[in-house]
Amino acid sequence: MAKLLGVGIIGCGNISAAYLQLAPMFRGYEILAVADINMDNAHARAAEFGLRAHTVEDLLTASDIDLVINLTIPAAHVAVSKAILNAGKHVYSEKPFVLSLREAQELGAIAQSKGLRIGSAPDTFMGGSHQLARNIIDAGDIGKVTSGAAVVMSSGMEDWHPNPDFFFQKGGGPILDLGPYYICNLVQMLGPVAKVTSFTGSAHDTRTIQNGPRDGETVPVETPTTIHAVLSFTNGAIITLLASWDVWDSNHPIMELYGTEGTMNVPDPNFFGGTLTITDRKSAPVEKSWDHPFNIPNFEEVHANYRGAGLADMALAIADGRTHRCNDAFATHVVEVMTAILEAGETGKVMQMTTHCERPEVLDPEQARALLA
Repeated sequence: MAKLLGVGIIGCGNISAAYLQLAPMFRGYEILAVADINMDNAHARAAEFGLRAHTVEDLLTASDIDLVINLTIPAAHVAVSKAILNAGKHVYSEKPFVLSLREAQELGAIAQSKGLRIGSAPDTFMGGSHQLARNIIDAGDIGKVTSGAAVVMSSGMEDWHPNPDFFFQKGGGPILDLGPYYICNLVQMLGPVAKVTSFTGSAHDTRTIQNGPRDGETVPVETPTTIHAVLSFTNGAIITLLASWDVWDSNHPIMELYGTEGTMNVPDPNFFGGTLTITDRKSAPVEKSWDHPFNIPNFEEVHANYRGAGLADMALAIADGRTHRCNDAFATHVVEVMTAILEAGETGKVMQMTTHCERPEVLDPEQARALLA
């Protein structure tokens, strides 16, 4: 049996609880310790899950920690990931991986020089429904995918989040916050993006917090909150991506792909599972399913939540000497696509991609079960 990787977490906010709750489901790693710049947060999370609480500096020097999960705010991702790599440890980052192509390439160079691995969320594209979509495309069941649409729309974060400021600052917005789920899934199904363009804007200059102790306080909007983008893929597919926090209601399908022989409706890539349908030339929509463990609802009896699957795959890939699915080339390409979309909105240009990645290896039902404890 491969050695369990000892794992630590930097950043003890809300998302850390999800990683800690689900970690026992998976093989390949064991979370041993947590750290935070606020030691009260670290001690509280450590007590909740029976772990060690460290300062960030002590976690980075701990001899039993092989890999560190970076759960800090997006603006801190590059600095914290760099410190993890320079401490001689593998890093797995929450999304977005970093906020610029230059930062992604800098981290990649450090990791390569030290023989270390980089991984990055999201891993929802490894979910059962999204892997079924990949299988259907690869089998040619809807023919050649020529176009499609992906839509992520809501009224914003200020209605429910008590401190939504960072969502509306540079490095936030719907493309960098939610775009990773959608673009990762499109790339894993269709391959890399060749070029993008977009139009962007914002409905409001400020947002008013609607809950919590700051109820009624306004925060400035410093990044586009409505983005209409077009992605041209190297395989010839053209996908429209609509992302907005200025919409009260929408009936758009979340993700549809249009092939020469049929249409596929793909469920929300923010989740691992959901209903997938195909409509061909001769039939009404037909629901498709398969016996994939990451399609089974396990959260509020509605959603499939297997956060940590990408980390387990990375841990086992390190032991096996193979490429992990949430790898740095994949994450770097997605970062370039997202930041190019935002730059195109500012400049009106068509942005040519300079990075390339392979589609992550398929995760079929048997391979998914192999990640589970």
